[in-house]
Amino acid sequence: MSAIHRFLKRLEGPQTVGRGPLFWTLFAVVVVAAGCYPLTADGYTVGNTVYFFNWTFMALGLSLIWGYGGSLSFGQTAFFGIAGYSYGILTINLGSAYGFTIAALILAVALAALFAVLLGYFLFFGRITGVFLGIVTLSVTLVLERFMAQTAGPEWRVGTARLNGFNGMSGMPPLTIPWFGGDLVLFPDIQLYYLVLALLVVVYLGLRVLVNSRFGNVLVAIRENPERAEMLGYDVRKYQLGAFVIGAALAGLSGVLYTAWGQYITPSSMGITAAALPIVWVAVGGRSDLTATLVGTLVVLAGFQALTIYGSQYALVVMGVLLVVTVLAAPRGLILSAVTGLARLFGRRKKLGDA
Repeated sequence: MSAIHRFLKRLEGPQTVGRGPLFWTLFAVVVVAAGCYPLTADGYTVGNTVYFFNWTFMALGLSLIWGYGGSLSFGQTAFFGIAGYSYGILTINLGSAYGFTIAALILAVALAALFAVLLGYFLFFGRITGVFLGIVTLSVTLVLERFMAQTAGPEWRVGTARLNGFNGMSGMPPLTIPWFGGDLVLFPDIQLYYLVLALLVVVYLGLRVLVNSRFGNVLVAIRENPERAEMLGYDVRKYQLGAFVIGAALAGLSGVLYTAWGQYITPSSMGITAAALPIVWVAVGGRSDLTATLVGTLVVLAGFQALTIYGSQYALVVMGVLLVVTVLAAPRGLILSAVTGLARLFGRRKKLGDA
């Protein structure tokens, strides 16, 4: 069996919806269409699309932690903020020459993952599960947000980078890539769009392989019955910690990309509202499927931005109502339930036609 064939087999499995040649044909069409999209849109719209893409990494990480692992975490925005501030501190102090911003991106994501290792160790090896896990991660997020909000004084600086309290940090350079004859600066338009799109495709496919591997199968078994999984010889804590760290790294990637996109970050990105929104995105799409999570996040983000025209309060109320409707009417997720229902409907019609 060739390496390519083995890779394609790993993309399939019982943990994902939409398997088969039709799905991958549609996936290829969507990727090609996304690649051609900047050629038909203006720079502002392309930059706004990059903003949407930036958040999908956090949502996919939460899908892994919550949807596949069964651990509801409110800590995604904490890792988002840690990585975003780390990127700002590194680049403001050391600049962007020679593509250092790419190294800063990697270091910032690594710092978010390291914090997740420390936090997750005490959580999972301390046997903190269920609603208590959500409470602790939310508490850590809010503590970080409150701490960063009070760093307004001139004494709160790291090198030449001032934290600026509630006003947030700004002035960090955008991502740059070493290029012949100089650095290629990725402003929030076409060039950054293609970088983020490529990262999104790689992360999505990588997670598909992961959740359909032995690690993913054990993670789902832990979600369904942790005691049974432990009796079968699996160290539940290690698998939960592994998923937690991967999800944190993806949230950190969102934080760095967001900070580089807007060249600013504020403590409000770690507030209670920001911490709750990823839960809505993942729940509405379908937390137990990566594709549904990805689609649901983009749809809800687009709807949220459209509603903010009439006021952010209205948008937040609608998001809350949407979450309640999802929990009561479609616990698996509105998009995942709709796709599953359509598949059953067409399957039934096909059987009737064959009969």
